[in-house]
Amino acid sequence: MRKTTLAVTALGVTAALALAGCAGSGSGSDDAAGGDTADIRVWLNGTDTPDEAREYLKTTFESEHPGSTLTIEEQSWTGLVDKLTTNLSGSDSPDVVEVGNTQAAAFTSAGAFLDLSDQYDALGGDDLLPGFVEAGSYDGTFYAAPYYSGARLVFYKKDLLANAGLTVPTTLDQYVSNGIALAEANPGVSGIYFPGQDWYNALPYIWEAGGEIAVQDGDTWTSSFSSPESIKGLEQVQEVMTKASVAAKDGNETDPQVPYCEGAIANLSAPSWVKFSILAPADADAPGCPDQEGNLGVYALPGADGGAAHVFAGGSNIAVSANSAHPELAKDALAIMLSDEYQTVLGENGVVPAKLSLAGTLGTDEVATAIAEAAANAKLTPASPKWADVEASGALQDFFVSIAQGGDVTELAKALDEKIDGILN
Repeated sequence: MRKTTLAVTALGVTAALALAGCAGSGSGSDDAAGGDTADIRVWLNGTDTPDEAREYLKTTFESEHPGSTLTIEEQSWTGLVDKLTTNLSGSDSPDVVEVGNTQAAAFTSAGAFLDLSDQYDALGGDDLLPGFVEAGSYDGTFYAAPYYSGARLVFYKKDLLANAGLTVPTTLDQYVSNGIALAEANPGVSGIYFPGQDWYNALPYIWEAGGEIAVQDGDTWTSSFSSPESIKGLEQVQEVMTKASVAAKDGNETDPQVPYCEGAIANLSAPSWVKFSILAPADADAPGCPDQEGNLGVYALPGADGGAAHVFAGGSNIAVSANSAHPELAKDALAIMLSDEYQTVLGENGVVPAKLSLAGTLGTDEVATAIAEAAANAKLTPASPKWADVEASGALQDFFVSIAQGGDVTELAKALDEKIDGILN
């Protein structure tokens, strides 16, 4: 049994009561007025936030608040919901936390975050990414600001495509057929890299076939993986996993630059910022293969009928813990992270900024063009406060691993729908 299944209970009534009961317990400390100093703890997830942005945050905060310090504590995306549930409700809560946009509703609805409604205009107001404002709001209250976004792009090896006599695909079917052809022509290479647990990259196939993840009718959610349209998309996912990919059938999508740089990938669908992981210098903490820059191509995943496919709009929200012992200092740190200067650093590193007006910081190269195409058609997961429970349960990862291993798509989808319905409702 996966330990993460505990999150289904932890994010239920017990956690909601615990978080609501102690929410705002630190708000009595007026840091700014009292001149208090403190160490502000900021939780950032994974390596998506570039080092330059981290240094800017720390340096700027400490220069503006003499005597105070800011510590960035990097967290893993794996198991994050469990860890946030435990730590946000405790007396030693971090002050500022990053949360995935699909996870935000679980915590905003449970009272885990400080109300930022009076900060909305100062943080960017209507310039903020509207979909992420919605993801960070609950019952008309603004709790978690947009942090960054990033649609998935396809990075590819130009020489492998050319050697196989193939061109950049213009439809999803051509993308799949290209991937299969590349895998057949290059033993040991994934024509399309698709580890079994990577449910994010499976969503476009469902959406392009006319399917949905879950639909809402009043207060009831119905999981839709077993609809005829979704099954059509899932069968194409299985075709890719079994014929075009040599990635581990039970593997996950982390650190794809490693097999890419080792020459084991022809096409890689990944968030836009992965470009900088691929091209990271040899002396970086996680080195890439900058010598391959000339052979690195990029395009937006094509849709079923041409144009850009509906891809998952990944990204994060950023919030102040309701249990922060220093809420005013924490809000100052969050304001720095939403500043034009900080967000420009994100944009210049291939991460879509939280502000619409800063889209130009992404540049004008082929990556920026592909981001614009992909973002125009990007979609989010269901806006249910319980969706984070679905992610934390491991049901999606287990489902796609079974598909990668050749399981019966229809039977597996029916079983998944039953599990998800039980969680969402």
